[in-house]
Amino acid sequence: MTHLQKSYELKAQTVIKHFAKRNIEGYYCANKDEALKLMLGFIEEGKSISWGGSESLNELGIKPILENGNYVLVDRDKFTGEERTQKMKEAFFSDYYLTSSNAVSQDGMLVNIDGNGNRVAAMSFGPKNVIIVVGMNKIVPTVENAVERVRNYATPPNTIRLGYDTPCNKSGVCSDCLVKDCVCGQILITRFNRNPGRIKVIIVGETLGF
Repeated sequence: MTHLQKSYELKAQTVIKHFAKRNIEGYYCANKDEALKLMLGFIEEGKSISWGGSESLNELGIKPILENGNYVLVDRDKFTGEERTQKMKEAFFSDYYLTSSNAVSQDGMLVNIDGNGNRVAAMSFGPKNVIIVVGMNKIVPTVENAVERVRNYATPPNTIRLGYDTPCNKSGVCSDCLVKDCVCGQILITRFNRNPGRIKVIIVGETLGF
C-alpha cells in the first residue's frame, strides 16, 4: 500500500464515521473491482433496478453485468420522448437505485445537483434501496466546497458528455446560467437518512467520474 492509498483509506474511514451519525451506511473499497463486487453483493436477483446518469457507474462497469443477469431493469436510456420520461418515473418504484454523488463533505453530507431533478428525487424518496459509489475525487472539506466542486468541476464535463448547449460547455467554467439546457436546476443536500439501511455509500480509493 502506497502512502497515498493509505491516506485515502484513512480519509474514507473518517467520512464513514460521519455517515454513521447520519444513518447512512458507508463502505470503503481500495479499487473499482472491489467496489463492483460489493455493489453486486447488495443486490438481490429478481429485483427491479434503475439508475441515475453517472459516469462513475459507467467506469465501474456494472450495467453490462446487470443486463446479463437475473434482474428487472428500468433503463430510461433505451427509450426516447414520453417513454423515456415514463421510465424515469417508474424508477421511483424500483427495489434498487444506483447512482453516484456529485460530491461528499468530510462530515458525511451528500451534495447533488440535477437538471430534471429525477435523480435527486429518487435519492431522497421512492426506491427501497439507494446504492451510491464515489471516488476519492468527490470528497471535499465542506458542503460549500461540495457545491463549488459540482458547479465548477463536475458540471462542465458533464454538459460536454451530454452535448448540452450551456455556457460551461463552451467555457469550461460555471456562469450561473439559466438557459434551457442548464443541468443545475435542483440542489439536494442529504444530511440525514430517516430510513435505516436505505442509503449505502461505497467510497473507492481511486478517481471515478467527474
